[in-house]
Amino acid sequence: MSPSHPTLSLLETRILGVLVEKELTVPDTYPLSLNALTAGCNQKSNRDPVIDASETDVLDALDRLRSLSLVIESLGSRVTRYAQNIGRVLQIPSQAVALLTTLMLRGPQTIAELRANSERLHRFADASSVEAFLTELAERSSGALVVELPRMPGARETRWTHLLSGMPEITAPPLSVAAPGGDTALAARVAALENEIAELRAELQTLYERLDALDK
Repeated sequence: MSPSHPTLSLLETRILGVLVEKELTVPDTYPLSLNALTAGCNQKSNRDPVIDASETDVLDALDRLRSLSLVIESLGSRVTRYAQNIGRVLQIPSQAVALLTTLMLRGPQTIAELRANSERLHRFADASSVEAFLTELAERSSGALVVELPRMPGARETRWTHLLSGMPEITAPPLSVAAPGGDTALAARVAALENEIAELRAELQTLYERLDALDK
């Protein structure tokens, strides 16, 4: 998706992910009805984050996705059904669609997690093949579709995320007590707090002693 494209919402990416997933895993029910698509969006397993969208919410998102040609609407014997068109619009192969889908449904993941979680959509031979497709998606001349996130403290591997909803906010991890030889400023703050606690305990003990003396 080129940088000039509108940024997709969480629900819009969830809809695309569900349509790709169901097309490959339960093809007999595909294209999906509005009811089935809404249930897939609100599914609690294999979803991160879990959402609670109404059919009206899904219909509004479908209208926008249809305007971008990412979703195709067809009229069945009884109900309207919906199919995805992400591979053709973004001009990416099925392997890349599988990786994008897994990221849209489950959030940021490591290469190992992506390989395992996308197995029902496409079976990658090894981790290096996953990395190769991610690199292609990240280095597209028409605009990156994925990005490698900074390594989290204590993590052995980096995670990847899709960019269909724009660049994610990179938040700093919460502060933790510094280990020996760590952040001296943080260690000083902890020491100051410990001193304050000790002083409060001493004052409280003095009050207890005065109350006890009055009772006598």
